[in-house]
This record gives sequence, C-alpha cells and structure tokens, in this order.
Amino acid sequence: MAGGSTVNKVNQIVFPFAEELGLEIWDIRFVKEGADRYLRIFIDKPGGVTVDDCVDLTHAISKPLDEADPIKESYMLEVSSPGVERELVKDEHFEKSIGKKVMLRTIRPINNVRDFSGVLKAYENKTVTVELANSSELSVNRSEVSFVKLDDFDINDFI
Repeated sequence: MAGGSTVNKVNQIVFPFAEELGLEIWDIRFVKEGADRYLRIFIDKPGGVTVDDCVDLTHAISKPLDEADPIKESYMLEVSSPGVERELVKDEHFEKSIGKKVMLRTIRPINNVRDFSGVLKAYENKTVTVELANSSELSVNRSEVSFVKLDDFDINDFI
C-alpha cells in the first residue's frame, strides 16, 4: 500500500465520520497514477454500499481533510465500495472470509502456476490456506501473495 503514514493519518480523520454514518472503512489507498494522485477510500456496510453512502461520506470528510491537510500535494478523492471481487487486505478481512470462494495470485509461480481459486479454509499466522477445486490445499504466506480477492461474482445475479 502506497503512502502508509499518509493512510494512517487519513484513517484517523475519516474513521469517526464513517462510523457515524454506519460505514466500515474497508481500505484506504493513496496512490500515484501517471501525474495524478488519488486518495481512495473503500467503504462497506451490511447489505452493501449505495451511491448515497459514498456521497454522504465524501461530503462529511472533505472539509475535515482540507483542514487537517494530511496530504501536501494535490489529489483526487474517491469514495467507493470495494466491489464484489474485493481484495482482502486486513487480517480481519481474511478472518471474516473463511469459507468463501477466493482468487489468489502468488508473486512467484508454484509448479509453474501463479493464479489459484478455491475456498478460503484458514488464515493463521499470516498464512492463507485455500482448498482448490481438486480438493488439495494450498498454504502460502501472505508475503508471497500478490493479492487475494473474493470470488463471489455470478453473472446470474445480474440477469
């Protein structure tokens, strides 16, 4: 995650407003893409996030962020849902997702394969264990993983 200390400062400012609105801060990222910088705040809540939730939090935090000025350079603020294929980034995300389908990409190939999918079976001591389709288990340390995302997308839910 880029901008670790910046992210921590932003979280301290944003968290109380999100909590007041009944929202969970899923992740905060401060990233540079080309010449532009983005402060991305991903929110969640039971039943899912609406556009109004994103707008409400944006309105609530814009002035406090400007006043605290935790980011010296100019940036664009984006508040959104982490999406249906949300990336698991915090320990609690992994713990809450045990039993769910996930996609996992390793940094280095394992038996010439980097992309895996299956059911998250366990998360202990920073080790992710996934039961693969062939019923075998893959256990890998989080430091060896590019990403782990929920794999809950089903096109039939949208037809």
